[in-house]
Amino acid sequence: MHLGGEMLLEVENLKVQFKTDDGLVRAVDGVSFAVAPGETLGIVGESGSGKSVTNLAVMGLVPQPPGRVVDGKARFHGDDLLRMGRRQLAAIRGHRIAMIFQDPMTSLNPFLTVAQQMTEVTRLHLRHSHREALRHAIEMLDRVGIPSPDHRVFDYPHQLSGGMRQRVMIAMALACKPEVLIADEPTTALDVTIQAQILELMKKLQQEEGTAVILITHDLGVIAGTCRRVVVMYAGRFVEEAPCEELFRRPQHPYTLGLLQSIPRLDEAAGTALTPIEGQPPDLIHLPPGCAFRPRCRFAVEQCARRRPPLEGEAGHRKACFVDVV
Repeated sequence: MHLGGEMLLEVENLKVQFKTDDGLVRAVDGVSFAVAPGETLGIVGESGSGKSVTNLAVMGLVPQPPGRVVDGKARFHGDDLLRMGRRQLAAIRGHRIAMIFQDPMTSLNPFLTVAQQMTEVTRLHLRHSHREALRHAIEMLDRVGIPSPDHRVFDYPHQLSGGMRQRVMIAMALACKPEVLIADEPTTALDVTIQAQILELMKKLQQEEGTAVILITHDLGVIAGTCRRVVVMYAGRFVEEAPCEELFRRPQHPYTLGLLQSIPRLDEAAGTALTPIEGQPPDLIHLPPGCAFRPRCRFAVEQCARRRPPLEGEAGHRKACFVDVV
């Protein structure tokens, strides 16, 4: 957990399950984290590890059925979001807590212009008139670097490039100056130039507004250049948590080490071979006994098959592992 300072959002022992024809999927299985004002927390892991579901649950956006939040708390200014009524949560969502969704093409309504979608947010939460809302939408599009915002605001999503659609999503998320911004793979499918611009933009707006950011990604390069703290997620659980620099310098969980060894690094000699993580992520319906990562782990010992390791450690660096990999 984060050390020191007042926490803005605190999630404790969150568990989310999905009932399917094949069995019960434990998508999120007891995760806890906190984020402070102005802080950027990174959540990293392979696809299907539970990163997005964790934050959709916090936002009250897990489809029910088949999904269900079976346990946990998510305190925002001391109030539990998971126990709020629909109307109370709707007043917070999009206003005080906002989310940039993973795919802007599917998240934006193709039948409505950018203006119609952006003004709806501020008219609802900030009580803007139509004229005020339109002026604010144009200002936000200009802040996120969209050229000719007074014309682009009347475009439909299909008339915009992928990078511009992503900027629209960021503008919509920041329109009400949220206290917490959840960014779910905000640079997916963007070329590296646009990716760098988007990340720099988010950092700049965060500094100006003091927003707390939860950045969900599978890209460790994005994590390295953006986050202060990182949690690594595998099979619905957190397996390591550390300050960003510490995690890259001295990873303590075999999964984290595997992720780092499977990507190219500029500080290594040319021709250095990458070491991929063998095997596939586990079936969340039929998890192996003990540590979920054990079937893919080259450091596994007999104890790993008998019980699941707790997430523990000292000085802000915790791991869920029985062995020392460094």
